[in-house]
Amino acid sequence: MATAGEETHVSQRRTPAFRARCRKQAVHRVAMVSVHTSPLAQPGTGDAGGMNVYVLNTARELARSGVEVEIFTRATSSEEPPTVEAAPGVLVHHLPAGPFEGLSKNDLPTQLCAFTGGLLRAEAHNRPGHYDLIHAHYWLSGQAAWVASERWNVPLVQTFHTLAKVKNAQLAEGDKPEPIGRVCGEEQITTEADLLIANTAAEADELQRYYAADARRVEVVHPGVDLGVFRPGDRYAARAALGLPQDALVVAFVGRIQPAKAPDVLLRGLARLRETDPELAERIVPVFVGGPSNTDLYWLPKLAGELGLGDRVQWRTPRSGEALAQVYRAADAVAVPSYNESFGLVALEAQATGTPVL
Repeated sequence: MATAGEETHVSQRRTPAFRARCRKQAVHRVAMVSVHTSPLAQPGTGDAGGMNVYVLNTARELARSGVEVEIFTRATSSEEPPTVEAAPGVLVHHLPAGPFEGLSKNDLPTQLCAFTGGLLRAEAHNRPGHYDLIHAHYWLSGQAAWVASERWNVPLVQTFHTLAKVKNAQLAEGDKPEPIGRVCGEEQITTEADLLIANTAAEADELQRYYAADARRVEVVHPGVDLGVFRPGDRYAARAALGLPQDALVVAFVGRIQPAKAPDVLLRGLARLRETDPELAERIVPVFVGGPSNTDLYWLPKLAGELGLGDRVQWRTPRSGEALAQVYRAADAVAVPSYNESFGLVALEAQATGTPVL
């Protein structure tokens, strides 16, 4: 395996002619890979977040356009069926790779061989040419998909969602840097992938600046939101449904409770406001919607208590769809204090409901 900064070998199959041919090829069936988190998981807790929403809804839209999608993810429960139909034309396959429980995302590189083996065996049951391309999400998936794309002789499309070098350049206080193994893995995939999808122009620039990505193989595809769900509505009714005071200034935080999302920055800002404008501070009701992600469940409530905000903060469990849209509608503002966001789906969802974002 190449080390960070070391030039990596490029497959002879991935010639300019091969890539040009791939761009013209009709696509009827796509294999998507999401190793570390299932698109069926509830966003907002554990390792489930915006990527889950992205993968599932991208698959649904492809299926609606006539492209069949099969998503491969690591099984995390013995009770999960091997295959689930997530939507018409969308199958989710749960591949055993290591123990069902007790592994964090940082442990998963040790299970990539097992996962990749399961991925190859799953395809072997089909006729050659079953998949027209493979689309990997996150760097772990890219490692498995790289091997599969070589074996199946199909193009590899990669969406990173987050990048180690970018995260390490903007670490939260006390947060651990991403390991060198991830950096190496991302460099390899950047070199090998036939197409890199960036969520924003800024991410495309980061791929080129930090990873020397070939600009000709980077495409910016902006994610969207379901405007049938995330739309303006009755704030009074939303607050009544959530049990929030009608006369308060509600500031909502939506997402996983982890240092990188910086929920503590919001709390510290509110504590500072108590010193500078106590009358305004008393009107603010902060609402946190989300669950822990590889962190102590109680660290944020403990901080709220230490800052004298324990009686002001409201804690809500993760939710999605219309229930999440109600939170956005109920808020006067949605706070996104993250140190880094490759896209910021929460901000877009909030704005779609007509709620401003801080």
